[in-house]
Amino acid sequence: MKTRAGSAAEGAAPPARAAGLPPPAERGATVIPDRVVARIAAQAARTAQARRAAVPPGRGGPAKPGASAAVRAGSVRLHLTMELPYPADLPRVCERIQHDVAERVAQLTGLRVGEVLLTVRRLVTDADASRGRVR
Repeated sequence: MKTRAGSAAEGAAPPARAAGLPPPAERGATVIPDRVVARIAAQAARTAQARRAAVPPGRGGPAKPGASAAVRAGSVRLHLTMELPYPADLPRVCERIQHDVAERVAQLTGLRVGEVLLTVRRLVTDADASRGRVR
């Protein structure tokens, strides 16, 4: 015996067909511009910098990380620039930041992250953070 919901669902066409849309596989692709991916990467880098590399707070805190992205065929290459604390295990900190950023960008965009290049703009020491500008 069929229920009302079952018989109605069997006889109804899918909503996409009823609206005259082609099947999902034929509709195209979502394109995320490079600058949008770069902004997502910069925010992920700020979060990773705070978690993995506690840069000593100074006047206004550490400079915000910079990011650029190149999206090609469902894959993205990222380039980050940021300040890191010294002394620290820099190779390990860099590796963890690269991993965190790659994971977050992939999660939010659905793109495969092929490479994350990290350039250390400046090493920040406790003395740098406490010292103001000298005239």
